[in-house]
Amino acid sequence: MPARTLNCEACCEGFFCPHGITCMIPCPLGSYCPSAVLNNSTGVCEPYLYQLPPMQPNHTCGGANIWADISSSSEIFCSAGSYCSTITKRIPCSSGHYCRMGATSEQRCFKLSSCDSNTVTQNIQAYGIMLIAALSTLLLIIYSCSDQVLTTRERRMAKSREAAARSVRNTANARQRWKDAKDAAKKSASGLQAQLSRTFTRKKDIDPEEIRILNQPTTETKIELFSHSHPITSPMIGSSYAGPKRKGKEAGDLMQIMNQVENDANTSSNILAETETRAKNVTARVPKEKQLNTHSQIFKYAYAQLEKEKAQQEENKNLTFSGVISMVTKSEQRKRPLIEISFKDLTLTLKAHNKLILRCVTGKIKPGRITAVMGPSGAGKTTFLSAIAGKAFGCKVTGSIFVNEKNESIHSYKKIIGFVPQDDIVHGNLTVEENFRFSALCRLPADLPKPEKVLIVERVIEFLGLQSVRNSLVGTVEKRGISGGQRKRVNVGLEMVMEPSLMILDEPTSGLDSASSQLLLRALRREALEGVNICMVVHQPSYALFNMFDDLILLAKGGLTVYHGSVKKVEEYFADLGINIPKRINPPDYFIDILEGIAVPSGSSEVSYKELPLRWMLHNGYPVPPDMQQNAAQLGMFETANPAREKDPDGSSHEERSFVGELWHDVRNVMELKGEKIRLNFFKSKDLSERKTPGIFKQYKYFLIRVGKQRLRESKIQAIDYLILLLAGACLGSLTKASDQTFGAAGYTYTVIAVSLLCKISALRSFSLDKLHYWRESDSGMSSLAYFLSKDTIDHFNTVIKPVVYLSMFYFFTYPRSTFADNYIVLLCLVYCVTGIAYAFAILFEPGAAQLWSVLLPVVFTLIATQPKDSKFLKDIAYFCYPRWALEAFIIANAERYHGVWLLTRCGSLLKSGYNLHDWGLCISILILMGVIARTVAFFCMLTFLKK
Repeated sequence: MPARTLNCEACCEGFFCPHGITCMIPCPLGSYCPSAVLNNSTGVCEPYLYQLPPMQPNHTCGGANIWADISSSSEIFCSAGSYCSTITKRIPCSSGHYCRMGATSEQRCFKLSSCDSNTVTQNIQAYGIMLIAALSTLLLIIYSCSDQVLTTRERRMAKSREAAARSVRNTANARQRWKDAKDAAKKSASGLQAQLSRTFTRKKDIDPEEIRILNQPTTETKIELFSHSHPITSPMIGSSYAGPKRKGKEAGDLMQIMNQVENDANTSSNILAETETRAKNVTARVPKEKQLNTHSQIFKYAYAQLEKEKAQQEENKNLTFSGVISMVTKSEQRKRPLIEISFKDLTLTLKAHNKLILRCVTGKIKPGRITAVMGPSGAGKTTFLSAIAGKAFGCKVTGSIFVNEKNESIHSYKKIIGFVPQDDIVHGNLTVEENFRFSALCRLPADLPKPEKVLIVERVIEFLGLQSVRNSLVGTVEKRGISGGQRKRVNVGLEMVMEPSLMILDEPTSGLDSASSQLLLRALRREALEGVNICMVVHQPSYALFNMFDDLILLAKGGLTVYHGSVKKVEEYFADLGINIPKRINPPDYFIDILEGIAVPSGSSEVSYKELPLRWMLHNGYPVPPDMQQNAAQLGMFETANPAREKDPDGSSHEERSFVGELWHDVRNVMELKGEKIRLNFFKSKDLSERKTPGIFKQYKYFLIRVGKQRLRESKIQAIDYLILLLAGACLGSLTKASDQTFGAAGYTYTVIAVSLLCKISALRSFSLDKLHYWRESDSGMSSLAYFLSKDTIDHFNTVIKPVVYLSMFYFFTYPRSTFADNYIVLLCLVYCVTGIAYAFAILFEPGAAQLWSVLLPVVFTLIATQPKDSKFLKDIAYFCYPRWALEAFIIANAERYHGVWLLTRCGSLLKSGYNLHDWGLCISILILMGVIARTVAFFCMLTFLKK
């Protein structure tokens, strides 16, 4: 390239001439390229920065000499506060307009912004305030209206329920009055008929059987039962009378009135005049009422059925033989499948320590009976229930457990098994009725009509004595709700509303007073009358409560059985051993004191409390464990064979292991425990319960309604989250201005960190606070997928709102060149991504560790994403960091708005960061894909590793 030393010409205005170039290049749009003027004092060609070569008189100042990125050379850029309509003309920005650097025209300011002359950018913070005010108003309206809608709906339902109950009570009172009138008419007719029969016995022979029935003193129940099977009609009476016509007519009219009263008592709840018999009336009425859809009609049906059940209970107190037969053969009551659990030589060994916690337990728990499991601390009572329920994780189970005398897995019947944990695991931000209703909707048969489900919920509420608090929130540790005793009854009621065939309760009476315990036992007794098999752990019940049980399983320390049989025979059994209960001593307390070694058996008994399990084995002919055979031989009741290898009484061995061996043993036990849970979750047992519960979509609907109500009642927490996000946007927007040189990269970097951190912390609450509830609901057969999707769906509301809250401050403080919509879309995908990651943290870790990970991860990933990609290893890792794709999407959206003179700056900056101007859609897609993958991982972990 020839040097420009001869025939040199000045570069024309509007062009730039780099050193060594023999031609002129036109300046780009947005630049200002006037002819330079020599400054004699400095020798610089202004407004450019080049100087004339010394001792070269043939050189003069011309146009621009260079066009580069703004960090290298900014002199040809049209200055901020002015615009260059052409590359040789610079015009100052007029009032009411603003002009950015490199602008080719002035932009009109918005109405509420203040723009003086030569303004670089407009101040649109007022619009941000207006946006946040509008958003706050909208959220307030949504929360208030939703809460008001729920409150109004609950109030209307309460009014409908009260009106239905009042109507049913009035109907029941009217029926009672009719019944009293009927009884009085029957008694008068019976007396008059007997008098007429004695007077006119010579004129007509009367059937002796009819005379016996008519003349005997009949009770109210017998008359009712007799009227059902043999209604007394006027023709029969007429054939028996042969007296004067006046008296015969009077008697016939009286019997006709009696029959009319009887027919009126059998009408429906709407007091319709029907002539069918009671059986036809009942079978014709129930299908009609089950088709009712309004709340008032459904509640009327439910309360009418409850009143009928109460009346039936009163009638059952004085049933005759025919009445018992009628009740047994009654077909309108639904029957539950019966479950009998039998176990033989049931032994549980803790794998981690090789310690026996339950030994040689044999027996059965029967349907229709309440079995109490008692014993001192460390007797293995809860372990026994866990073994029966198939929840004995981390234990080696030997022996046999049979369901209905079949070797089937208890998990095959989990849809009709209710397990009540010791802790009161109920939703504190739902009312008592809402807790019951949700459990009934998800766990009762799908084909059961809605009126029947409402009836079941109302029945459980009444049986448990929770009518006064049915619309009260259960409450949490932070927020007071119902009392502890009522909460305990709600915990039991959650299993009662699903109409189980087997109920297993872990200490349901702990913390309750005697009255509350008896109320709970009476409710369970009603369940037992329907054939439910109930087994529960109790601690030293009162004598009245003790007598309400049918069977007793008494365990000694070490998990050995001391007694298993009827409660009525336990005192007799111990009396045969010489252990008599002292006067004024509660038998359960005395038994526990003996097993603890606190009390010494009174009387002439020389039986030690350590011998009681052995006595029970010998009493029933059960096999004696090898380590107990020597004691049995000492009692003279057992001949030892070859003694087996001796063990400690607790079954633990003392094999010495090295540190590495013990560590490997613990790791192996943990892996086996994980394997058990994975097999239980992913290899489903065959469903033998014959109950078809609602499918995933219906359960998803029920979960969605429940989670929506919970979120509405947590609106204050949501408001605090929005406020913190708003303050973060205001602070970062005021501290980090949009830089044209980096296209706002610094502000976007802080945005990614702040939004990731705040959204992750708030998303942790979705799953970390409900772990116990999920464990209980998933164990009962509810859909885990419906639970997960409902939580995620409700959280989408925050995913949509939070970017608006943040950008309402950040965007209007910094006012980048990219549009609000572009920034919102990127931030929306970022929030969606980090929310899924927060789900995984909440499920995998404890709350404290999950919060630390949520804080640490955004910072580390952002540092990796913003580091120079000198190393291939760092470059590859950056592809797996979500901040890298969020930053690229933000910067590309902003860089697309830079044209003309900014092209070199844009190209160099994007090339240095490794970004591509056409990859904005790819970045958005990757963020969404990461969010989906994180949710998939979280759901898999929820199924596998959640329960401890």
